[in-house]
Amino acid sequence: MKELIKQYPLTGGLILLNLLAYLFCILLSGDVIDMNLKVLVDMGALYGPLVVLKGEWWRLFSAMFLHGGMTHILMNMVSLYIVGRGVESYYTKSAYLALYLFSGLIGALASLAVHPQSVGIGASGAIFGLFGALAGFFLAHRSQIAAYSREFMKDFVAIIGINLFLGLAIPSIDMSAHIGGLVVGFIGGYMLAKRPNVLWVYVLLMFMVVLGGMAYLLGYYAQLYR
Repeated sequence: MKELIKQYPLTGGLILLNLLAYLFCILLSGDVIDMNLKVLVDMGALYGPLVVLKGEWWRLFSAMFLHGGMTHILMNMVSLYIVGRGVESYYTKSAYLALYLFSGLIGALASLAVHPQSVGIGASGAIFGLFGALAGFFLAHRSQIAAYSREFMKDFVAIIGINLFLGLAIPSIDMSAHIGGLVVGFIGGYMLAKRPNVLWVYVLLMFMVVLGGMAYLLGYYAQLYR
């Protein structure tokens, strides 16, 4: 972990934060394999009525660092390790953080829209955003790195295909957050690969999307729970 943080400080730091959050969940749940649902909600999991009706919007952020069990966090951290190093190599630190956070936030909003009564957790939306960002990078530079780009896109399609299959086969996997994060990451990745100096435009656009999503959910939940 020390070497990872030294070489890839953002990727290593995010993995460390997720592991620390999981360790804290273990202490509160009293279980290493499966986390207690109430503990997860108390720690900041997504739950529509609390987020939207009670105004606990901070859960959009906190839920990105919570995981429901050992398999869940291992899958996500291995994925983050694989994709995060590439994104950290190709983009600035500011761009990496923007891509990760907005993919996670907007993925969480998508989850709340599709699953208004479910508890949502995990870094999957943000991680899918990083996969999308890499796809955007290789698409933007496909003429300069044609061979490598083709190989990556094959691997990318395979990874997305596997995750889509798992999402359809396992009901507890939230595909709405995955797809939301993937789209946000791809748009940002392509934009910033073409013009790295327009990060502020991407941040502004995504901030407006977040506000628009919040406004939509307020109206949707008011109708749903009236």
